Amino acid sequence: MRPQRKHTYVTFSQMQKIGGFLFTLPFVVGFILFFAYPFIQAIILSFNELVLTSETFELQWRGLYNYGYALQVHPEFSRVFTEVLVKLATELPLILGFSFFAATILNQNFRGRALVRMLFFLPVILGSGVVMKLEINDYSQIMLDAVRQSSSVFQGPALQAMFESARLPDGMVEYIVSAIESLPAVIRASGVQILIFLAGLQSIPREIYEAADVEGATPWEQFWLITFPMLTPLILTNTVYTIVDSFTAMNNELVILIRETMLRGAGYGVSMAMAMLYFAAITLILIIVFAALSRRVFYHV
Repeated sequence: MRPQRKHTYVTFSQMQKIGGFLFTLPFVVGFILFFAYPFIQAIILSFNELVLTSETFELQWRGLYNYGYALQVHPEFSRVFTEVLVKLATELPLILGFSFFAATILNQNFRGRALVRMLFFLPVILGSGVVMKLEINDYSQIMLDAVRQSSSVFQGPALQAMFESARLPDGMVEYIVSAIESLPAVIRASGVQILIFLAGLQSIPREIYEAADVEGATPWEQFWLITFPMLTPLILTNTVYTIVDSFTAMNNELVILIRETMLRGAGYGVSMAMAMLYFAAITLILIIVFAALSRRVFYHV
């Protein structure tokens, strides 16, 4: 009698694990090749100085000198880094508020809704390539300044005088004027967030609102007791996305400074030290934001 072969059966749970591994494999490979390896190289360069020779290049160990130079000697790094943080603190609530408001409007039934949705997402497509290069070269800023100067209402001093005449606090006046002046950048940076909020609004079951209507809840109460709590996971997602997108944008002043330092400034070592300090600051901010908001997130099952 021939021996019976043992059949190996794969359970459904094992098939799911294998499928999940295969789907994540491209990301793992890409992460190792395009992030982990360059990141390790950047850490090594931040403690060294790249010296070009006639045939190749050499690394000269400098320890923490590059970090000290970036923080204490470089004339612009600390100032630009502070300005980037202040800009994020100013624009983050504006982007989230505008994207939430726009998604709420786009979730309504009206004629031409698909076209309006496309127009709101169009800046995301145009915000790359040639358009971003024009902005970096200040061409778009020149055009924007020309539009502002065409009407005195949109000029900073005129806006500030108008709000000061209403006897508002100086801090509030400065924030409102800064928000109005940064409105084009806010609209351009809100496309993805609008799409995420819109998907979240459409995923809320209508039965919940119908039950709230039966109970006599007003639209205001429905918003704060149903809509807002069920969108808190997406608020956290959009907050994290907005922070990362703002810190890594092509027109970010600190990113431009790091690139210019590498090519025409103090060299690769100092620029990599700046990049590592920037990365550490971004990581710390994300940890704080995630820890502060995750406790208030409501997950609907």
